[in-house]
Amino acid sequence: MPTAVLERPTVETTKDAANHPVTKITNATAEATDQRSKKFVPDMVFFEPGALEYPLGKELYARYEQEGIPIKMTTSHNQVRGIPGETDTEQYRNAKRTLVVGVRKTMKFEQSKPSAEYAIPLATGCAAHCHYCYLNTNVGTKPYIRVYVNTDEILAQAQKYIKEREPEITRFEAACTSDPIGIEHITGNLKRTIEFMGEQPLGRLRFVTKFHHVDSLLDAKHNKHTRFRFSMNADYVIKNFEPGTSTFEQRIEAAEKVARAGYPLGFILAPLYWFEGWQEGYTDLLERLSSKLSDEAKSDLTFELIQHRFTKIAKSLILARYPKTKLEMNEEERKYKWGKYGKGKYVYPDLKAHALKAHMEKEIQRLFPMARIEYFT
Repeated sequence: MPTAVLERPTVETTKDAANHPVTKITNATAEATDQRSKKFVPDMVFFEPGALEYPLGKELYARYEQEGIPIKMTTSHNQVRGIPGETDTEQYRNAKRTLVVGVRKTMKFEQSKPSAEYAIPLATGCAAHCHYCYLNTNVGTKPYIRVYVNTDEILAQAQKYIKEREPEITRFEAACTSDPIGIEHITGNLKRTIEFMGEQPLGRLRFVTKFHHVDSLLDAKHNKHTRFRFSMNADYVIKNFEPGTSTFEQRIEAAEKVARAGYPLGFILAPLYWFEGWQEGYTDLLERLSSKLSDEAKSDLTFELIQHRFTKIAKSLILARYPKTKLEMNEEERKYKWGKYGKGKYVYPDLKAHALKAHMEKEIQRLFPMARIEYFT
């Protein structure tokens, strides 16, 4: 398993007003905007004791101990304490640089409509800093990156779900709670899952990424059972709201590699965001995609279209964590859409939503006549 190049953290200890020691992690990688070309290297790693009973857990412990990255133990990956930070914002940013290695105990997979039947839980959390991301609320007070080492048990559960739905095909989404490419160099779990699904006549895998670190997956025995999707957007959105992710150019280059490796390819255009000049911005995005992709890549291509949405809780968290964000979240200019469990979210009013949908569908059909638009939501 490849080891990421280490960028050593500097751990500084100062005193607060009450003369208590305060630890702050600082290094050249602290700002997510500098990470577009680099793989995630944690500044601190926590281990559940149970994780050390698995080969992957032992391997990761030995790796980070050798590299000199600070290691701590935690009783549970759901209750991690000791992440430094004098303010909530500072602690949040340090948490996004923290890796937690644990055991996935809950083997009930959540549903993942409309993308798939189930979400397969390989990891939780993401090191990127996308302002609009729903993980701002989904992970709440636990923004650290969690990886699970009991991969065999997770895949065995996936096989049970496949068996239950025979003779129907069962699809699994691997990116509901994380960006799996962002931590693949750490665990190798995504490649194992791709090859597992490649052996399942009725199992399929799907995931999406904003990262370009795909080389370790190009020789996987996928048997075309995994659809490899990239999240793409207009330049305005990538530049203003997606710090810590790969550039458009890096993503499209990675998409070409993936297509040449025989994977079915897809793009999630999300969030579709209403900004000044959005029509030109999204047309430019699609024309650049079309010019870069080969005919082979276009032969089996899917698009998923998701308009920008937010909840009240998400808005408050986003404004606290990214106080200078340009993200527009004015409830008075939105439509409230009810969801499951009596909760809802703010989406664009019908007129704007229909305009976004119509424009995207028209341009996709013009530039990618063989592509399939799976949904707009």
